[in-house]
Amino acid sequence: MSAITGSGVQLSDEQRGLLDLAEDLGARFGRRAARYDLEAGFPYENYDDMREAGLLKLCVPKAYGGLGADLFTYALVSATLGKYCGATSLTFNMHACSCLWPGLMADALEMTAGQREEHERHRASHFQHIVEGGAVYAHPFSEGSAAAAGRAPFGTTASKVDGGWLLDGKKIFASLSGAADYYGVLCTEHRTGDDAPSMRDSIYLAVPRNAPGFTIVGDWDPLGMRGTVSRTLLLKEVFVPDSGQMMPRGIYFQAANRWPHMFSALSPTYMGIALAAYEFTVQYLRGEVAGMDPPVKRRMHPTKQIATAQMHILLEQTRAIFLRSFSEARIDPPREMRLRAYAAHFTVMENANEITRLAIRTCGGQSMLRSLPLERLYRDSRCGSLMLPWTAELCLDRIGREALYEPGEADD
Repeated sequence: MSAITGSGVQLSDEQRGLLDLAEDLGARFGRRAARYDLEAGFPYENYDDMREAGLLKLCVPKAYGGLGADLFTYALVSATLGKYCGATSLTFNMHACSCLWPGLMADALEMTAGQREEHERHRASHFQHIVEGGAVYAHPFSEGSAAAAGRAPFGTTASKVDGGWLLDGKKIFASLSGAADYYGVLCTEHRTGDDAPSMRDSIYLAVPRNAPGFTIVGDWDPLGMRGTVSRTLLLKEVFVPDSGQMMPRGIYFQAANRWPHMFSALSPTYMGIALAAYEFTVQYLRGEVAGMDPPVKRRMHPTKQIATAQMHILLEQTRAIFLRSFSEARIDPPREMRLRAYAAHFTVMENANEITRLAIRTCGGQSMLRSLPLERLYRDSRCGSLMLPWTAELCLDRIGREALYEPGEADD
């Protein structure tokens, strides 16, 4: 039985095998997590382990040699990894989405015959990099403007030239900076004339790490998720060949509007963190944490029992909406499912931090020490609700607006 799903979710043999693999790998990642956090260093060893185990091809379609996991299966695997190392799970999200977006999700989108043929040709090359070469993909999103929230065109631009594209711009908080082999940059196609830039002109291009004009700058010393190493990317006339397209021109905009669950793929990491904080608290109060000398039981105190009950209730509420939302992920979901996706994302991000806060208060003074994982879990969990494109505030905004207005409605 998976700790992420409990006993109430029916899994296939293939899904159970993947979760067993994630548990085995996660146990190794957990032993390294404190070091990556302290150093603010990227978890290269964890990625070596995932590459060797075949997990980097988790979301590559089976037709291209991958494991063919859908979004729900990815969410279960990512949450399992997040229970052991949040930074590894969060960066793995960037890589997995670089397979899901041009893979399973793109298959359901509308394309012309020419676009479909072009896309098949291009994505085969990207999937080959992963399956045969063990490549790692990132997809830097943020720019410090409203673009990452879906409210404006991306400031990073792509100009069409013979054989490819020239990219100019900047991406901030770019996870896997320096560690990825390819960076799936979202940008706006530059068009001549007087037309203002449009979000419909978004284009998704994979920039090789060694491309001339591509540089990584800035320091990385944040509050939490320190192992993501999310520095700033600068692009100055960076050439990307036509084969670098992760989706055909204009198709990303369609995906962003028809696949809302694609933007909730960050939340499994925080589901795992919430579960880790709860499980640690139970072990600590039962005197079962390894390395505590002598082991001390604290479970007999009523205040500890009440706090544990509060954590348990929050965890069950969070897990229930998390599992339901990801289980119903699909193209063009009805409004109730869209609203549930926003609510699930908000709930996971906020409750993960609340559960870790309760864990620290319940376990007491020792939980402030780096020798125990709670202070790291708390810092990592605090970052979730700040992350675009669905911050906590944007989730609330979307729920309120879409619950009260039918499409196309406006007030006079």
